[in-house]
Amino acid sequence: MRLSPRNFVLTLGAAVALLAGSAHAGDITGAGATFPYPIYAKWSEAYKAKTGVGLNYQSIGSGGGIKQIKAKTVDFGASDKPLTPEELAKDGLFQFPAIVGGVVPTVNIEGIKPGQLKLSGAVLADIYLGKIKKWNDPAIMALNAGLALPAKDIVVVSRSDGSGTTFIFTNYLSKVSAEWKASVGNDASVKWPAGISSKGNEGVASSVKQQPNSIGYIEYAYVIQNKMTFVALKNKDGQFVEPDDKSFGAAAAGADWKNAPGFYEILTDEPGKGSWPLTGASFILMHKVQDKPEAGKSVLEFFSWAYKNGSKTALELDYIPIPESVTKLIESEWKTTFKDAAGKAVY
Repeated sequence: MRLSPRNFVLTLGAAVALLAGSAHAGDITGAGATFPYPIYAKWSEAYKAKTGVGLNYQSIGSGGGIKQIKAKTVDFGASDKPLTPEELAKDGLFQFPAIVGGVVPTVNIEGIKPGQLKLSGAVLADIYLGKIKKWNDPAIMALNAGLALPAKDIVVVSRSDGSGTTFIFTNYLSKVSAEWKASVGNDASVKWPAGISSKGNEGVASSVKQQPNSIGYIEYAYVIQNKMTFVALKNKDGQFVEPDDKSFGAAAAGADWKNAPGFYEILTDEPGKGSWPLTGASFILMHKVQDKPEAGKSVLEFFSWAYKNGSKTALELDYIPIPESVTKLIESEWKTTFKDAAGKAVY
């Protein structure tokens, strides 16, 4: 990733305030996942320069985005937790993937460099279960022969808010740990067995940076922006891989969007020697019947533009663009799905 403080919005709070303050009647409103916020911010900047239409996006977590779109207080919601076809039907919603990225365990251990510490899914689950309490635990040392790890208590950091990043993380842990699946489970918000919690990807990043001997999980753009120490993970094929656009792309390669009802697709623990096991898509949620058809059309035009013109920026931020074959399928669905109250097509 090639990202600097100058070309990344300085702080999440300041960015949201800036976007909200500059919003006008023609702007798009959205709310939800913090996972894709960095790329939405860059796309918004470029789109406004070209069209004059801005994006007022509240980066409040996937749970908040789902609530706001259901309440119709925004033009679109964003969630890294895909809704099932049944959930979509219940609320008259349609979802489509906007981008693919990676959730990354990060640590703050003196002397440990990015990618140096290796963890398996089972060990990561036991750390978050509170079963593995110290960094020099035999289970960790067995994966890291010759690495000097301290006899210090592990500070476990998790998300406090309803989060698609948490959904991806706990989905993975549920696949690699029977105990995790049975005792904690998979959701956007869970009862954490150990540690401390912070709000948003930015909150977890801040807590890990401030807490010596800590571990947290955040979206990769925040890892790079905050110059954090990421962990190498053992994937389904038994290979230790590091997070980047190649390993995210390898995991996403097997996605069968065409045959996924409601575009419901989860990309954790995918096979492949180069696959990053904590890969996930971020989704856009909209009502099929648009009370404000012009606003709905503006949202679709924005994401159509992003699909066609935003790939380079996405890759620069280590996200994986949705393949053209899939975006064509998505846009064809828009034409028949979104209608105004009179039944007229919106897009």
